[in-house]
Amino acid sequence: MEEVIKRYMPAIAETYSLGTSVEIGKIEHELKKLWREGEGAMMRASLMNLAVYSEEPGSLNNNTQLMARITENHACRAIVIEADCQSQEDRVDAWISAHCHVSRGGNKQVCSEQISFRLKGGCATQLPSIILSNLDSDLPFYLWWQGELHDPIDAQLWEWVDRLIYDSHGWKDFPAQMAFVETAQREAKQRLVLCDLNWTRLDNARFALAQFFDHPASHHRLAKISNVRIDFAPGFRSTAILFAGWLAAQLNWQIDEVRSAHELRFNEMSGQHIDVDLREHDGEPVHEVALTSGDVEFRVTYASCGDLLEVSRVQNGERRIPQLMPAAGNDPVSLISEELMRGGPHRVYLNALNCVRDFL
Repeated sequence: MEEVIKRYMPAIAETYSLGTSVEIGKIEHELKKLWREGEGAMMRASLMNLAVYSEEPGSLNNNTQLMARITENHACRAIVIEADCQSQEDRVDAWISAHCHVSRGGNKQVCSEQISFRLKGGCATQLPSIILSNLDSDLPFYLWWQGELHDPIDAQLWEWVDRLIYDSHGWKDFPAQMAFVETAQREAKQRLVLCDLNWTRLDNARFALAQFFDHPASHHRLAKISNVRIDFAPGFRSTAILFAGWLAAQLNWQIDEVRSAHELRFNEMSGQHIDVDLREHDGEPVHEVALTSGDVEFRVTYASCGDLLEVSRVQNGERRIPQLMPAAGNDPVSLISEELMRGGPHRVYLNALNCVRDFL
């Protein structure tokens, strides 16, 4: 039995094999054979279909390593695809493997199966059939699209996707990419949920700032906000803009003017101005947020250790005494894991996006 597990699962965590090469028409047959041979030592588990698509060379191996970590907490049928759409050759290669982790009881391997594909040429026509013919029964289907979207993509694919996961922070042309995403949502008849990892990496910072105003006695401070400073890392300006969009959407601010690439001005409902300063320097994607309300500053910043947030409220003349809160990771496994634990539409994200989409 140990030989069966070794055949489909690497013994060393740092070296992941794509597994056994299979013919396209025999994938299900080979998967059933895998589980029959491993019966007793391996237990198949699956709560969803998670497909990962990338056109980056070498992504098949890289994403297999990510899947090995993701499946530790999220059992699924993983479908990992690397595409070379510019190839003159039309070809599809496939492999099957299993990511196995010791159960909490410690006496059995709980395994998620992975089907890997390398597509060459004709990606637009091959992709829907490759994915749809290999989904696991009626389980939810999450599609993680790495990189930028492009035409043409068969509308049939979107009709099957429950959640489309993407990361807008690397987009070079945000309006064009968002148009592709919204087209996909329309073709899915609005049932497709949009999941932006650029929004996910803001979760803990948003929660940390919001907790200052949980008590009704602090609500009056919201109407007195005059300045917001958001410090962000190079390449993460869109992340900072989304944070500003979240504040604007939640507090009913309207954009007044864009003073520069790093200075925005909003109007509060009473007509008061709120200036948003965006400062770029090395650090976490959004490293620090400072919100000024009258003579009080509310601040959320990453601690020097990197895995905690320091939150503080200080009035003029007072000594700052920060408290600690959890900080989220910015690595792909942490971000995807957060998304896989959620359900329902991201209405707050969409509201924030609509407030600032012209600046992204």
